[in-house]
Amino acid sequence: MALLEVERLSVNYGAIAALEGVSLEVEAGELVTLIGANGAGKSTTLRAISRLLRPLRGGLRFGGQNLLGLPPDRVVGLGIAHCPEGRQVLSRMNVEDNLRLGAYLRRDKEVAADLERQYQLFPRLRERRRQLGGTLSGGEQQMLAIARALMSRPKLLLLDEPSLGLAPLIVREIFDILAELHRQGVSILLVEQNAQLAMRRSDRTYVLEAGRILLSGRSSELMGDPRVQQAYLGTGAA
Repeated sequence: MALLEVERLSVNYGAIAALEGVSLEVEAGELVTLIGANGAGKSTTLRAISRLLRPLRGGLRFGGQNLLGLPPDRVVGLGIAHCPEGRQVLSRMNVEDNLRLGAYLRRDKEVAADLERQYQLFPRLRERRRQLGGTLSGGEQQMLAIARALMSRPKLLLLDEPSLGLAPLIVREIFDILAELHRQGVSILLVEQNAQLAMRRSDRTYVLEAGRILLSGRSSELMGDPRVQQAYLGTGAA
């Protein structure tokens, strides 16, 4: 049984179909990439999984438990953390308070230890721990958003466009951190505009087109598929 099971998921925005019959899985310890053109439904898929959107039909199971009908805070409590597009750090809170907010549902005594783990993973955040979130650079805000999500001790991290608007050097740094999380066994479902980079770092890839799954398979194999190369990797015929 997969850690996450999405079965024939359909989501509408009013009368407009955003997703139609989307099915995907994430196994424990996998890094899975979801790619597609703008408006294909990638962010909608993540928002439906984290229960920020209500599906029209379909199934959602996590660790064998039905997610449909659960509020977002219950989904977080089950072990799913959603790091949204645009980072959404709290600009008037300092870095450390932003991080502690990620552990707001926890009642254990390991929060301080996990805070130290985030500072080890993201040394820049330690240097800026008293700095207001809104004064950080874009790359630092992305690091903060990921670290804040990790403070909930997720079994699955939903990560939406982590490279958006960042310089190439910062993007490589972010993806090196994702690779380290993957080595540590964190399960990740990644939505990413940089398809080549995401597919090189991931185990499997799903390709969305107009709200439907067009292709799926091992990332290493799909990178050689001419349909993916032409549509999303910038190679092949126009």
